[in-house]
Amino acid sequence: MRAPTLRGSKASWLIQALFIAAVVFLVWLVVDFTRGNLQAQGVTFGFGFLNRSTGWSVNYSLIPYSTTDPYWKVLVIGLMNTLWLGAISLTLATLLGVLVAIARTVTNKVFNFIGLMFVETFRNIPILLQVFFWFAVFTNLPNPRNAISYGDMVFLSARGIFVPGLNVTLGMAFWALAAVLAGAGVLIWIYNARRFKRIEPKARTRLALGVLALTVLAALILLYLGRKPDTDLISIPARRGLNFSGGIQIGPEVSTMITAITIYGAAYISEIVRAGLISVGKGQIEAATALGLSSWQIFTRIRMALAFRMILPSLTNQYIWLIKATTLGIAVGFSDFFMVVAVSITQSGHTIELIGILMAGFLAINYTLAQVFNRINRAIALPGARAGS
Repeated sequence: MRAPTLRGSKASWLIQALFIAAVVFLVWLVVDFTRGNLQAQGVTFGFGFLNRSTGWSVNYSLIPYSTTDPYWKVLVIGLMNTLWLGAISLTLATLLGVLVAIARTVTNKVFNFIGLMFVETFRNIPILLQVFFWFAVFTNLPNPRNAISYGDMVFLSARGIFVPGLNVTLGMAFWALAAVLAGAGVLIWIYNARRFKRIEPKARTRLALGVLALTVLAALILLYLGRKPDTDLISIPARRGLNFSGGIQIGPEVSTMITAITIYGAAYISEIVRAGLISVGKGQIEAATALGLSSWQIFTRIRMALAFRMILPSLTNQYIWLIKATTLGIAVGFSDFFMVVAVSITQSGHTIELIGILMAGFLAINYTLAQVFNRINRAIALPGARAGS
């Protein structure tokens, strides 16, 4: 008789379990060995320092912060700054990249040349060099008295860019943003759910407009309720002596990082989008033209829709890379996650713990971003491709 054998699936699971156990055991050995060496040198290991006050300040924070706050709060501030910078830069880079890709695919030779020069210029200059260049530009703008003004509402000066803002509390601003995101989710559901596709287009449009109106009304009510005492809802910057008062100040460090990541990322994103637009077959475009669709309808409903399905995996990789590029903010003094961790290491001496926190933070950001786009990719994949993946 033949000896009983494990099936392929059971053997595979057993091998994976043994591999995971070996990795866990190896990590435990490394941690135990490192802890023993640190104790022998009189160096403490642990995360208790996170509750100690920092004693140093940061130049940019989305939430209130003082030098007496603990380390865990300054790490949260750095993580929030990185996420905020990434969200703004990736959005602007995508919009600019799509415009450049369109310029490179139209028949107008002038637009083709402008798009080509943009890509070949900014894609071949290292991003760190671009960061230094834009930092020199923003720090050499005129002083506040001679600031460049646009309608007495937006001012450009060496101390930063001053724009109108809202005099609302952070909590109410968060809830207003949550209301807007919820309204956007409902609109997406209305235009994609099967139950709404069965009703007439005009009725669905009226329903969407109603949801949009309720969303705007709810956001305005929340912002008004969160208005700071004895202030107007909208704060407009104005010159006051050697500086500005009111509005929102965007420092040179923030402006530098947003500009550098946006332009450098757009040069790569434009090539990804251009490849997707070119890959759309001419027969589909000719069929849409024969059906009487306008140029805008052909672009939005045929070319861009089909191209998005093809470019999403490459676009995901580019987004993840641009998130990592936010760490270059340390070169110009922007308090991103990497800079906050670096300063915390210098001040506290807990190198291993903080490096672990830094790795875990970027792993969580990039893994979440990858999972979201992978889910979108599976949702928009063709039925045959989805079944085979």
